[in-house]
Amino acid sequence: MGYLANIVSGLAWIIGNILSIYFYIVIASAIISWVSPDPYNPIVRFLRNVTEPIYIYIRRYIPFVYIGGFDLSPIVLIAIIEFLRFAVVNNLLYLARQMALQ
Repeated sequence: MGYLANIVSGLAWIIGNILSIYFYIVIASAIISWVSPDPYNPIVRFLRNVTEPIYIYIRRYIPFVYIGGFDLSPIVLIAIIEFLRFAVVNNLLYLARQMALQ
């Protein structure tokens, strides 16, 4: 069971790192949206291409996310990322510890 525990622990580590990287991408995208960036800049295009599809999905299913001209979808996405990091990654690590004890 030690090998399977290591695989689950590695999977938790990979998921946690992917969520952390995406967290910082969302933060960068939100900060860049406060100014008028050049839409043809490759960094701006990358940030928008990575975050906008999820923002659109959030705006479609949570209509109150756009309040008074402020788009709160990055805050909702950050909350979702943190929930996933807390729930999924911690549960996978707990599962790996339990498997290692057996």
